[in-house]
Amino acid sequence: MKPSLSECVYRKCVCVEGRQVHLELYEPCSQACEGKSALNDQIRWADGFILVYDISDRSSFLTAKALLRLIRELHLGSTKRNVDPLIFLVGNKQDLCHMREVQREEAQRLAAEAHCQFYELSVAEHYQEVALIFSKMVQSVSRGCKERRRRRPSGSKSVAKLINNVFGKRRKSV
Repeated sequence: MKPSLSECVYRKCVCVEGRQVHLELYEPCSQACEGKSALNDQIRWADGFILVYDISDRSSFLTAKALLRLIRELHLGSTKRNVDPLIFLVGNKQDLCHMREVQREEAQRLAAEAHCQFYELSVAEHYQEVALIFSKMVQSVSRGCKERRRRRPSGSKSVAKLINNVFGKRRKSV
């Protein structure tokens, strides 16, 4: 039996800069493959991404690279978004550097080309770094959402006035 989508979405409410923020974390690796369209839908609704690969496993890096390209492609074609999503590329298992298959420079180059933030860490040794990455992601996305809410399409108030003027509906002063 395939896991349902709700088993792959983790929800949490956190306080960021004095505001309650509702997070939904989607983990595609924890589910049986439901097809590319399900993944595309999840990518479209997300405001930020943390792509994690294993530095001792080249195939995981290639998967992260493919996901990075897919994210850019889907968000580039999206009309509802006017900013790029925030993406962190994270190399895990730094404690296994003696088994390294992905060089740090190669991952840094990919992150720079894709305009991502790059980190390399060991979850097993420094879980605080993971918490810090999530915290940075949430704060950055929260700030970006706040900025988008502040910015209205240019002239949006004047358009309403123009429509009222064209159709002769004038406000009565009180």
